[in-house]
Amino acid sequence: MNELTLALLWYVIIGLCVIFYVILDGFDLGVGILHFFTKKDEDRRIFLNAIGPFWDGNEVWLVIVGGALFAGFPDVYATLFSGFYDLCMILLCGLIFRAVAIEFRSKQASKRWRQIWDMVFCVASLVISFGIGLAFGNLIEGVPLDAHKNFVGNMQIFFRPYPCLVGLFTCSLLAMHGAIFLAMKTEGKLHERLRRWVKKSVLVFLAMYVITTVVTCWVQPHMVSRMLEQPWWFLFAVAAVLAILNVPREFSHGRDFMAFLFSCLGIVFLFCLYGIGMFPILVRSTIDPVNHSLTYMNAASSPLTLKVLLIIVAIGVPLVLAYGTMIYRIFRGKVKLGPTSY
Repeated sequence: MNELTLALLWYVIIGLCVIFYVILDGFDLGVGILHFFTKKDEDRRIFLNAIGPFWDGNEVWLVIVGGALFAGFPDVYATLFSGFYDLCMILLCGLIFRAVAIEFRSKQASKRWRQIWDMVFCVASLVISFGIGLAFGNLIEGVPLDAHKNFVGNMQIFFRPYPCLVGLFTCSLLAMHGAIFLAMKTEGKLHERLRRWVKKSVLVFLAMYVITTVVTCWVQPHMVSRMLEQPWWFLFAVAAVLAILNVPREFSHGRDFMAFLFSCLGIVFLFCLYGIGMFPILVRSTIDPVNHSLTYMNAASSPLTLKVLLIIVAIGVPLVLAYGTMIYRIFRGKVKLGPTSY
């Protein structure tokens, strides 16, 4: 296996890990976004216990992405975690406070205590969701990288209009994803109320999807140039639209699990479209996109490093998948509150 093939393989592996993270931790974040919209303590406990067995395991995929970038694409890792330092710290604080809120909320029966941590949980989930979208929006629009691949911008550049739009789009996507997951895990009056929430969240997401797609085609033409040159790439766009439209269709027929699967599939195809538009670039330079951008070719580690990493991943990722499969199987079905619940 030659150097370029190894680098391309790692490009795909990291992409798959990002998809796994957004799908799995995405519904946790969606639940967090919706958490403060329900007023009853029992309902909020059900929300927390719906994600309780999963949320910390889902974050493992984020750790894998960070480790893979550090070892496989060190220049990309250096650029992202130095140039995006402030944004990364905000995301890290969001992740920390979300975990603290989940664990601390049930430590006291005080209504005031629980309301504070409920608010922290909701705000942290919003910050993480918006931050993820903001990061991808900046990667699409590009950041100022000089001839030495060094970031030469400032914090303000991350909050340009287009990245903020992608951040809002991500919040709407994950809110819908989380609402469907909650509908799948609840029953009774709460389930009926969540069904109404799902319908509203789907409408908001569809509106944001149309707006973001139109704006992307207008202000980021490089994201559609490959599809215009080779129209068969449009099959992925069609697949994304069909997957997204199947979400409300399946949900309206009472097939909550199928709606959730199509929501997952929609995320997969949206990332495929992102990959098609960005390939082979990992971090796009606004100064000179052709020569200054970081690609999977010019930012990869040595072939030996990539081969060793491949062995580690071949051992570790199946274990992560096995653990996740076991947990999801054990805690399948509707949520029931018990003495050990949050």
